[in-house]
Amino acid sequence: MNRSTQLLSEVARHVVAPSGVTATGWPAVRDTCSRLGWEFDGWQEGAGKLILGKRPGGLYAADLVGLAIGRQVGKTYLFAALTFALCLLNPGLTVIWTAHRVKTAKETFNSMAGLASQDKVRPHIAQVIRGRGDESLLFTNGSRIMFGAREAGFGRGFTNVGVLMFDEAQILSESAMEDMIASQNVAENPLTILTGTPPRPRDPGEVFTTLRQDAIAGDSDDVLYIELSADPDCDSMDRSQWRKANPSFPNRTPERSMLRMFKNLSEDSFRREALGIWDAVSVHRPLVSPQRWAEMADVGPSDDVKPNAFGLDMSHGRSIAVSTCWIEGESAHIEMVWAGADPTVAVEWIAERAGRRIPVVVDAMSPAASMAQELKARRCSVSVTSAANMAQACGALENRIATDALTHGGQQEITDAILSARRRPIRDAGGWALDRSDPTSQIYPIVAATLALLAASSTRRPTNGERVSTRRGAVLL
Repeated sequence: MNRSTQLLSEVARHVVAPSGVTATGWPAVRDTCSRLGWEFDGWQEGAGKLILGKRPGGLYAADLVGLAIGRQVGKTYLFAALTFALCLLNPGLTVIWTAHRVKTAKETFNSMAGLASQDKVRPHIAQVIRGRGDESLLFTNGSRIMFGAREAGFGRGFTNVGVLMFDEAQILSESAMEDMIASQNVAENPLTILTGTPPRPRDPGEVFTTLRQDAIAGDSDDVLYIELSADPDCDSMDRSQWRKANPSFPNRTPERSMLRMFKNLSEDSFRREALGIWDAVSVHRPLVSPQRWAEMADVGPSDDVKPNAFGLDMSHGRSIAVSTCWIEGESAHIEMVWAGADPTVAVEWIAERAGRRIPVVVDAMSPAASMAQELKARRCSVSVTSAANMAQACGALENRIATDALTHGGQQEITDAILSARRRPIRDAGGWALDRSDPTSQIYPIVAATLALLAASSTRRPTNGERVSTRRGAVLL
């Protein structure tokens, strides 16, 4: 079928290029592919030039390459041809191609094994290894392309990886990224590529989303970001929008293929996966990086200092967290001070330590809200927050992180919670809350701490009365 002649600048919604590009390795790759019988669309040519853009000295200009693109547009073909050519041009090159799912990794391997069997390519291939978990293409010049799924633990332990391909980048956590990036530490000129569709709200898409947001905001000069997508407010069945998101429509991606996707996906999924449309409010950007969070750890106040407020939350599995917040001058300190599964024990523990004066906060939408009446019956100062209050609490948490006005006790439960937390939008003014919709995401310790921070920020610490230790250690169940 006819290839599209549209240029990248004519089809892409966003093209954010790295600075300092003075040359590109694309002509050699393009010519190698041409000898193998592989040709490119106009937009693929433009993307290839930028992906292989180099600074003076010959190193790739982009530390990270991000391509956000819908299904059936031609990204697998582009990167398959590009990596084949790089392997032929650079003897001994190691390429790791990783997807999130086993099924996707297997499908990609089968497609590239098909390319390797073509008459002009076969003489360059020493072996195609099809063993489960060991799928790879070995070249006669010592180069190799290895395939595997991140969900199966693939990618750790490799060294001197020249090209690292993260397919399904919309499902890529920061920890998985860090584990695999280490494989390129000794590579002479590493190339790291992330490609995928816009993440769903429940996907761990913080890496891909942060790359996009930083690139569009102009906060990165060593990142390449390319996005092909339809207009955010478009009619999902508008064929002109299909062409805008997918330059291969209707020549190589016929209408029936698009309709099949529409039939088999929800409309929201179709807009993400076929039209490349990102959610208007991203829920994936992490609140804080692991490195920054580690720097914020502190011992906090002494054990005999009462907190300014308690926060209470409960997981889908009915695990309970009680967190506290201390305010000292302009700084706040948060810790989880009790954890368990028995609401009665939790109520008694809180009532004994909070008394009548220290606020206890629980969100109205939390399963823990059922404990509010019992705490009130024990004459505790209980507040049940609304959605607006939760947006205020989360905004306060984000602001304190940004202004170095927050510390924490270094507890693993709160650390895991904040690093895995996702945002969900509240109303239309940019407010957001921590998203509890995923039952596998154990964010309740940081929700409890955020609620405590909200109350503590407007409460003076008690200066009289009995000194009561609330610190964790002896009370964790």
